[in-house]
Amino acid sequence: MNYIPISPKERDAMLAAIGVKSLDDLFKDVPTRHRFPKFDLPPALTEMEAAAELGELALGNETIRTDLVSFLGAGAYNHYIPSVVDHIQRRGEFYTAYTPYQPEISQGTLQAIFEYQSMMAALTGMEVSNASHYDGATAVAEAVNMAYAQFRGKRTKVVISPTVHPQYRETLRTYVQGMGLELVGDGPKADLKATPDDLRSTLDANTALAIVQYPDFFGRIYDYTPLIEAAHAQGALVCVAANPTALALFKTPGEMGADMVVGEGQPLGIPLSYGGPYLGFFTTRKQYIHKMAGRLVGETVDSRGQRAFVMTLTAREQHIKRERATSNICTNQGLMALASAVYLSVLGQNGLHQVAELCYHKAHYAAGQIAKIPGYSLCFDAPFFHEFSVCCPKPVEAINDHLLEHGILGGYDLGQHYPSLKNHMLVAVTEMNTRDEIDALVDALSEVSHD
Repeated sequence: MNYIPISPKERDAMLAAIGVKSLDDLFKDVPTRHRFPKFDLPPALTEMEAAAELGELALGNETIRTDLVSFLGAGAYNHYIPSVVDHIQRRGEFYTAYTPYQPEISQGTLQAIFEYQSMMAALTGMEVSNASHYDGATAVAEAVNMAYAQFRGKRTKVVISPTVHPQYRETLRTYVQGMGLELVGDGPKADLKATPDDLRSTLDANTALAIVQYPDFFGRIYDYTPLIEAAHAQGALVCVAANPTALALFKTPGEMGADMVVGEGQPLGIPLSYGGPYLGFFTTRKQYIHKMAGRLVGETVDSRGQRAFVMTLTAREQHIKRERATSNICTNQGLMALASAVYLSVLGQNGLHQVAELCYHKAHYAAGQIAKIPGYSLCFDAPFFHEFSVCCPKPVEAINDHLLEHGILGGYDLGQHYPSLKNHMLVAVTEMNTRDEIDALVDALSEVSHD
């Protein structure tokens, strides 16, 4: 990279523009003893010594791979990842690749994205899929952008269920600032026991998009067909934020009539990794493809008639001329899309269905056992997949502290985002949890209820 020197006058003007008088003011929050050129660093170590010290520090971490049993979900789940996923990802031609602008030298990456798109469209029951959204929250926000563009800004109301993931709704609120959009259903006094039918009264001719989650944040499963039909009767679009693992077992949002199906792709072969990087999947119907952000790879033939893949229907300004772009999605999540493509292809339809069944049955066993403990009960009676809400006799933080002493990572404290759900815990069970581990969770919870 070439650096262009600036004059003192230009430097002073730049400093004034951000409200400081000197370069030293930029670093005033850094303690003097740590500033250049005196960093006050410890003596240098050899590579062998540094590796040994870092390894010793790492032993202080507890992980769900070797130390803890996890029942924590809330959008990121501990699933088994076949070893081939990591082996394929680490191949140099994938590991260091960026946006494949030049198809002549990017056929492998382009095909991987194409296969990912094909499998995601089949899984969600939709017609087209893109790649390269950052996470589930971003995908939900981009659905609003797409609906806004579809109606050319003439419809300004977005209806969102309060049982959509709180972090998704927080990201959406950030996105819509300055867009003149009205968010309905996201208020602090929303009825969390309301059903999808209760959202129908909020739909009108000014509604651009309705957003629901499947299963919802509390783990409940609803058939959104009546709500989607009601939205379509008003001319509005519907976005379903879905758990992809659940789609292998239950009716797809596409079958319900959804216009967009989005969500978090982390359950599809991506490790928890302390929160990222993850993958936001985005699928929709073919008629809306021109308003869809992100990468889109199509299949064609080359000059010799051979099968070939290219980026298609994506304007260059989407990535470079940002002032003309319809989205702020720029960084390519191709490596995460590759992980999901490998995971889905290795498991296949039957394998993914088996994973979903294991999650379902183990979660229902756990829920049944927890409900028998005095002081504990299931908060909702609606059907659920592999996550369920538990009403607890004590604060969730205290219960989780006790569980941690037993090597168990407890459920998510719903009171963090929903004040009315104080002492409510969201428990997630996947195929990784054995019956013995579930029984150990029940025993540890019983101790809390008795002390």
